[in-house]
Amino acid sequence: MKLSRKNENRIHFLDEIRGFAVFLMIFYHAFYLLYSAFGVKAGYDLFIFFMPVEPIFAGLFMLVSGISTSLSRNNLKRGLILLGVALGFTAVTCLVMPAMGFVECEIWFGILHFLSCAIIIYSIFRKFLTKVNPFAGIIVCAVLYPFFGRLEEGILQYGKLVTFNLPSELYKTDWLMPLGIYSDSFFSADYFPIFPNIFIFLAGAFLGTYFIKNGFPKWSYPKRNAFFGFLGRNALIIYIAHMPVIFALSYGIELIINLFK
Repeated sequence: MKLSRKNENRIHFLDEIRGFAVFLMIFYHAFYLLYSAFGVKAGYDLFIFFMPVEPIFAGLFMLVSGISTSLSRNNLKRGLILLGVALGFTAVTCLVMPAMGFVECEIWFGILHFLSCAIIIYSIFRKFLTKVNPFAGIIVCAVLYPFFGRLEEGILQYGKLVTFNLPSELYKTDWLMPLGIYSDSFFSADYFPIFPNIFIFLAGAFLGTYFIKNGFPKWSYPKRNAFFGFLGRNALIIYIAHMPVIFALSYGIELIINLFK
């Protein structure tokens, strides 16, 4: 079903929610970088303080990304480009930064890696997924998310009803870390495996499918916050730029402080 002219207008609420999530992630990453790369204790304290709410704004970002992907075309191309950007992050954080003496900044499979894979997966199965009843799809995602919630521990579990223990041999290598299966020695400063996070993304995609067929609510169109809207419209560019900018500023401040010691 084609969108009506009304639905062709930009949905500013999605931009603002995405921008809000990006805003929170920028500060969260800044706190981590300050203590991991520069040893700033206040950065560590703030990172620990905000850690309990990090899954909330990360999940919000995934949900909105799923909705946006259902509204977009050329998702395969978008996903491949984003994957290239994500691999660039891996190259910088795992090769360049350690060579400069900065450790515990390695990103093997972060939020960009996850989103690129999720978009590619959606593009491959789009014809099937768009035929699924949106409410049924959301319910399935809601059921499967907790089932895969302890995959990193080697357990597939849904309460006390169903429990599967996965072979321990799977967790002796890191080749499966994109899925959420890795060894005890694995470390990634930013880590969002495909499972169970794919179900948050797909829930967003099903929600988007519902809105495509039934229209977005009127309150989702008006602009409410220009700042968050700007961040949301430029989320990828800002996400790519924020770590180098934070690192450069922190490195410059550290050099200045050392000059006056």
